Amino acid sequence: MNEDALLRVAEALERLAPAPAPAPDFAAAEGFVWHTGPDRLEPVDEVARVDLALLVGIDRARDTLLANTEQFARGHAANNALLWGARGMGKSSLVKAVHAEVLRRGHGLKIVELSREDLPSVTRLLAHLRAARGQRFLLFCDDLSFSHDDQHYKSLKAVLDGGIEGRPANVLFYATSNRRHLMPRDMIENERSTAINPSEAVEEKVSLSDRFGLWLGFHPCSQDEYLAMIRGYCDAAGIGISDADLRAGAIEWQATRGARSGRVAWQYFTDLAGRRGVTL
Repeated sequence: MNEDALLRVAEALERLAPAPAPAPDFAAAEGFVWHTGPDRLEPVDEVARVDLALLVGIDRARDTLLANTEQFARGHAANNALLWGARGMGKSSLVKAVHAEVLRRGHGLKIVELSREDLPSVTRLLAHLRAARGQRFLLFCDDLSFSHDDQHYKSLKAVLDGGIEGRPANVLFYATSNRRHLMPRDMIENERSTAINPSEAVEEKVSLSDRFGLWLGFHPCSQDEYLAMIRGYCDAAGIGISDADLRAGAIEWQATRGARSGRVAWQYFTDLAGRRGVTL
């Protein structure tokens, strides 16, 4: 076999069984995104987030999640958390804002984002995080949900229960979802109506959400809360606008969107800032 053929064989073997990825440099950033193919933790130069004080109408969830996260950052016991409920009400924004607040208070805590599609690789990710002595990690999965034929939920049990190894003591898991039980109601009802043993068929999947120690519900905001969100954004950005003008513009914007939420409030504020020539 000539030298070129040997080189091609070596390259093929390298693709089939690549060398282990080097240990991540966790001092490089405050946040990381987990990627596969090949496995790597990509540092995030600047985490996209809003200030905790700008999140209006979710005071109870804010205080509970902040206390739980700070407990963990101090090295104390803490619960995995599921933030569920109305879309656009600040679930993922709260996780990132709480992380920033914990850092501001002087605690070392890294945030690692894991996409739902990469859940099957979570045991490999946990091995990286477990090996990082002296570091503590907030593992975050946004918009988590499962369809009727989705088996990814089984991988999630490695994070919540950890098997015989247990979840790494330096890892805490937060997830957001529009669904309290991580799956649509019609799917649960269909399982009950078609399974040989209906209760067992549903229990395996529904019980996944029970493994979260904290359930924090998010509900549609009132009009006053919606307006207060926009006022808070305007004050923080130094945009002067009368209450009457803000109310008229914000309610018209809400009507054209057919919804009222924190996300809609931010979209109206972004439009207002653009029209005023303000860079966000």
